Amino acid sequence: MSRVVAENGVTVFNRRQAMDSPRASDSASPTLGQLLKSVGDVRKEVTGDETPVHHVLEMGGSTGAVEPRPLPFVLSFRDLTYSVKVNRKMSLLKRSSATATATANGGETNGTKTKVLLNGISGEARDGEIIAVLGASGSGKSTLIDALANRIARGSLKGTVTLNGEALESGLQKVISAYVMQDDLLFPMLTVEETLMFAAEFRLPRTLSKSKKKARVQALIDQLGIRNAAKTVIGDEGHRGVSGGERRRVSIGIDIIHDPIILFLDEPTSGLDSTSAYMVVKVLQRIAQSGSIVMMSVHQPSYRILGLLDRLIFLSRGQMVFSGSPATLPLFFESFGHPMPENENITEFALDVIRELEGSGETKTLVEFNKSWQSKNIRNDSPTHDGLSLKEAISASISRGKLVSGAAHGNGTGSASLVPTFANPIWTEIAVLSKRAITNSRRMPELFGIRLGAVVVTGFILATVFWHLDNSPKGVQERLGFFAFAMSTTFYTCADALPVFLQERYIFMRETAYNAYRRSSYVLSHSLTALPALAFLSLAFAAITFFAVGLDGSLSGFLFYFLIIFASFWAGSSFVTFLSGVVPQVMLGYTIVVAILAYFLLFSGFFITRERIPAYWIWFHFISLVKYPYEAVLQNEFNNPTKCFVRGVQIFDGTPLRNVPDALKIKMLGSMSATLGMNISTTTCVTTGADVLQQQGITALSKWNCLWITVAWGFFFRILFYLALLLGSKNKRR
Repeated sequence: MSRVVAENGVTVFNRRQAMDSPRASDSASPTLGQLLKSVGDVRKEVTGDETPVHHVLEMGGSTGAVEPRPLPFVLSFRDLTYSVKVNRKMSLLKRSSATATATANGGETNGTKTKVLLNGISGEARDGEIIAVLGASGSGKSTLIDALANRIARGSLKGTVTLNGEALESGLQKVISAYVMQDDLLFPMLTVEETLMFAAEFRLPRTLSKSKKKARVQALIDQLGIRNAAKTVIGDEGHRGVSGGERRRVSIGIDIIHDPIILFLDEPTSGLDSTSAYMVVKVLQRIAQSGSIVMMSVHQPSYRILGLLDRLIFLSRGQMVFSGSPATLPLFFESFGHPMPENENITEFALDVIRELEGSGETKTLVEFNKSWQSKNIRNDSPTHDGLSLKEAISASISRGKLVSGAAHGNGTGSASLVPTFANPIWTEIAVLSKRAITNSRRMPELFGIRLGAVVVTGFILATVFWHLDNSPKGVQERLGFFAFAMSTTFYTCADALPVFLQERYIFMRETAYNAYRRSSYVLSHSLTALPALAFLSLAFAAITFFAVGLDGSLSGFLFYFLIIFASFWAGSSFVTFLSGVVPQVMLGYTIVVAILAYFLLFSGFFITRERIPAYWIWFHFISLVKYPYEAVLQNEFNNPTKCFVRGVQIFDGTPLRNVPDALKIKMLGSMSATLGMNISTTTCVTTGADVLQQQGITALSKWNCLWITVAWGFFFRILFYLALLLGSKNKRR
């Protein structure tokens, strides 16, 4: 056994070699406290780094003996069973008879049937090994990985999952494990290095310096073998980026940035060529050798990949038909009566035999044979844990450099209190999320440019159509139309925010599934990063339309006009963001947004005043997002008591008398004056701004109250967005 470091009587050995060596006697074994302290001393003296390398410490006792002390992890699962109900197509005439027989069938009707996806699966996985789950499509490979990764809702899965003999709590498993999805969910405009650096900012603790995080990222880039692509963007269909194999390794790197103890992967080689697939599994082998449990599903490994795997689990229709090392597979099938030909890929042969048995309905014989085989050849080299609890084993693993985010210990007594739920405080998460969002926006300026162009073009059209409106009765009606269209337009232009979260949804679900950051941090960051763009859009629209249309209020009026447009953009953006958290598809979301905004405009008070809205629809008037900014801009325009909009003969405008000669109109004014007992001349103000507001039924709220209510709507929909993320992104099977 070769020494790595020998200094001050302390010797550090390679981890795998140490685990294979004989154990020392109990009298020569150090305590856990001595183990942790000595590891820290050696780490600081030798490397000068707070982030240790993956080695095990061995130190002499009172007798001066130097012996290894293995602290392995064993993930055990017993009798895992999971089933779902599947609806069967049936005619309408058969449904009544199906209901009648439901009780006799134990609650299962002809319309539904129970499909067993996992049936009594048992086994174990150890650190330092790669365990591959194989089987044909629909055999239950991904379901087993999901079950072990706690991605099946509690209550739906039967059986037990333990780590070192102790039940694995959901909160603890999120921190010490990682799950790599089959799809590569990455931001296309970030480089490989930036992607991993943001992952490090999320998963590594704030106490770790920026330089240490960068060093961890650089080491991981070398470990993943993607040094040549470090400065290359991930890319997508419209942007050239890294290759498929490199993309897959980046996906793995994101989830192992904090060096988890357990790593689950769902078909990491799917869709890759043989060389890329081999490189991915080679990376997984290095991760396992660093002290992690690596468990993955794979469809059909090549001969080279098979040489990297330590154990295989074959499934057939949810049942285990083999579990053991690849070397024992030929003997297993020979004993079963299906000898393997020479120069045959053993996994291909095994899958072919399993498919034949499935086709003939004889899979049960292989299942029973596997049970008898396992009972005869059960592994008797199960590692011992030296009486250490799971908490103590995790502590020792952290001291060796595993689980970087677990550097800050909790104060509780359970295993879950050993590591924090989240690596960073909420303000750090908001800062990192905001930085990432801004970086993505800067890389795709065309998105904001299109949005700005839509606002500018709309403002220009409105400004030229309603150019310098006068203060006549027609001017009043034209102002009402302008305000209704302008306020509704601010909400409609917010609809382009709908695809933003829909594109990020699965990235968000992957990152929050294992506590990379809080959902509240994402909502706050999403809101903060949207404000500068909304402010710029509001200023552009206000500047184009206010002076061109000839609105009243001078500078103070312009400032309020800008604020209410800003509030409208804020409320509209929040509303669309909330819908994006509820609606799964872009086209469906656009349909809902357009329909609801049309209803908001209908009940805003422009087409029909509040007094004329039927009582059974009045509630929609008060929840209309367009109502409050519409009323606010009307009050901002018509609240000047000295401004007159109808004088003398203008009262006949809009009536059948509008075309009679002015001399006759003046005579009619004289007659009206005599009848009413008041003098009405051609210069007498008949209708002021207050009268216009009265006619429109806008008297209940001040313009500032309308502004605050519009802002409050924005916060309300952001809260609903948070609740939608909290309740709708569990990312677990039912």
